[in-house]
Order: sequence, then structure tokens, then C-alpha cells
Amino acid sequence: MNGQNRSNIKPGMTVLIVLKQDQRTGKLTKGIVKDLLTKSPNHPHGIKVRLMDGQVGRVKEIVISQEQP
Repeated sequence: MNGQNRSNIKPGMTVLIVLKQDQRTGKLTKGIVKDLLTKSPNHPHGIKVRLMDGQVGRVKEIVISQEQP
């Protein structure tokens, strides 16, 4: 799932983001969402979030866990 729609992203989800300094290379950073920083319902470059470790970036992909009950 992509990270352009705010409704798809909730605190506690694991996501892949691009940090500001990694925008040229496209390097992805994995983390858990703490806060959603983008107020609009969608954004073409991805919703901006703050991770639990304090890093801020735009969501490029939502990681879907394959947990079995």
C-alpha cells in the first residue's frame, strides 16, 4: 500500500519513509509511526510522519505484516 492517503496511515503502523536528506537517493527508512504531520487527506509525495525514534519523513510504503493467528 502506498503512503499518499492519510486515511491509510495510523499511529503504531510499520512504514517505509524517505527522510529529507535521502530524497535524492530514494533510500528508505523503516519505522513505527508516532505522529501524522500532514493535515491534508492526501499528498502526492507521501504523508509526512514522525517515527517513534523521532525521525521525520514521507511515507512511501506501508508494511503489511503477514501474521497468522
